[in-house]
Amino acid sequence: MEVKLWNDKREREMYENFAELFAIIKATEKLEKAYVRDIISPAEYEPECQKLIAHFKTLASTLKDTVPSIERFHDTYKMDCPAALNRLVTSGVPATVEHRAAAAMAATTSAAIVAECVQNFITAMDSLKLNMVAVDQVHPLLSDLSSSLNKLTILPPDFEGKTKMRNGWQGFQRWGQQMS
Repeated sequence: MEVKLWNDKREREMYENFAELFAIIKATEKLEKAYVRDIISPAEYEPECQKLIAHFKTLASTLKDTVPSIERFHDTYKMDCPAALNRLVTSGVPATVEHRAAAAMAATTSAAIVAECVQNFITAMDSLKLNMVAVDQVHPLLSDLSSSLNKLTILPPDFEGKTKMRNGWQGFQRWGQQMS
């Protein structure tokens, strides 16, 4: 006995598109798990993921009238593919691209903080060389240097420069309190 799922060509096309969407979501879930488990390399993962994302976007735009919500489609067919939903619907780019952008942003931020530290250090050194040793002159410069050093997260908390700066800063504050 044969069961027909469709009555006409349009219904048949709709079910085929549903099957294709289902397959893309499942394949993306498997790909995400393989990448997370380091079964495939980033070089293999990225082009395959981009291909699946492109197919998904094309199919989703085709089905926008029939499937208004991918999340509802996911829930209706009990797919249990959270990684695929995140990749296809939320992020829309492969994890390698997403993390590369985050790493570049972090590197840019770190570089800016390093530049700020260097600037504050040079300013403090120059002021000491110019015999600017009054507490009210040196205090703001050392405060800026200390805060910029503490912003630098690429250095461990027990980094020698940080601990020396902290100890020196505490001694300077005690000395300033004794002078006033």
